[in-house]
Amino acid sequence: MPSTAVVWFRRDLRLHDHPALIFALERFERVVPLYVLDNTLLNGRWASPNRTWFLRQALAALDSELRSRGSRLAVIRGDPRSAAVAFAGEVEATAILATRDHGPYGRSRDAAVTAAAEAHGVSFQAGRGQLVHEPEEVRRDDGGPYTVFSPFHRRWQALPIRSVLDAPDAIATPPDLPSASSHQVHDLLGDAEPTADRALLLEPGEPAARARLAAWAASDALRQYDTGRDRLAIDGTSRLSQDLRWGTLSPAEVVDRCAGSGTGPARFRSEIAWRDFYAHLVAREPRVRHESYRREFDAIEWQTNETLIEAWRDGRTGYPIVDAAMRQLLATGWMHNRARMIVASFLTKHLLVDWRVGERHFMEHLVDGDPASNNGGWQWAASTGTDPQPYFRIFNPTLQGRRHDPDGNYVRRWVPELAGIPGGDVHEPPPGAYLAQIVDHGLARARSLEAYGTASAARNRGTSD
Repeated sequence: MPSTAVVWFRRDLRLHDHPALIFALERFERVVPLYVLDNTLLNGRWASPNRTWFLRQALAALDSELRSRGSRLAVIRGDPRSAAVAFAGEVEATAILATRDHGPYGRSRDAAVTAAAEAHGVSFQAGRGQLVHEPEEVRRDDGGPYTVFSPFHRRWQALPIRSVLDAPDAIATPPDLPSASSHQVHDLLGDAEPTADRALLLEPGEPAARARLAAWAASDALRQYDTGRDRLAIDGTSRLSQDLRWGTLSPAEVVDRCAGSGTGPARFRSEIAWRDFYAHLVAREPRVRHESYRREFDAIEWQTNETLIEAWRDGRTGYPIVDAAMRQLLATGWMHNRARMIVASFLTKHLLVDWRVGERHFMEHLVDGDPASNNGGWQWAASTGTDPQPYFRIFNPTLQGRRHDPDGNYVRRWVPELAGIPGGDVHEPPPGAYLAQIVDHGLARARSLEAYGTASAARNRGTSD
């Protein structure tokens, strides 16, 4: 009987630079690619029609790439803690290989899979591939984890990056897979229609992702990233976030391909380091999924005015830059990173709404919605997280619009009712030309400073006591 291994694809929907796949091909005569549709992830806390659509298309692209190499993707639906092991038994595999998952759910799932596999005489091994550096690698001199990004980044930069692996030319897979594999992804996921405009969604799958990476690595935008990344109306960012989230690109390869000298590539690589930083944080502090990293700020008396929250969600706040960003999210399933900071600051500081409300809305719509990065970004903006912006730094949305969309083209694209207002004046439309502002900036700022200051002072009093 030929030796057989199952390669369980998860957040690594690619063939290039896939350590688990290469490990399997080097040590086993036959390899069976598998994906398990997990109801906990598809329909749970962070369910998203946009990401379900992207997943369906990415799986179809992965299956096509596998078929071109003599293999194919088996797709089953069920509880992965038992389904993966049962599938391994059906194909008479002695090992299940996967990419390590650092999230709390992923780690508990994999612990259960390990136990179930051992009970059936199957080994389960999960190795690197989802991050550039593993959490245990980026440590202080005393062995402890970093809680501030700057020293984390210095250590992260100093570590060598593993060699990027080529995609295999051929994959020997048994010709007759179990009946479960005959189900098409479409049958298991349905039509999976996105809430975003399909015409505005980026093409899913590894081939499209690799084309985006090649274009980005050769672009002037990468070389000018340090100065162009915050300009909302230009293509100054990589647009690789959904590819990193789903693993249609390897983060190690992205860093390797963008390893040029200069401040632009260096700044871009630091954004990949932020992704690692937040993943490492959630791995060691899983409580931040539900509570503020800085616990004192959970004492803030958050506001719950649903009318104002809905105005923010729909892009009807009366602040053009905020409204443009929120409408971009609804239309495209993506939002520029500078815009994410602006709208997050507005919700948490101007409306004094709990950051978890914004976190959930983003996860519902973002194709690149990554639980760790999204949580980290929201807590940074809300000043509740590790290494946050100071709570007294409150963005003025009008000034932010003039600074990062000076010509007003971003606003006019997403808020067409302001199309007739020229240049940067679009950020301050004349009375009656646009929606009334739902909150006054000066009053909101004062209220926010008082609420955050009270929570911070209470903590300091408790510390001194």
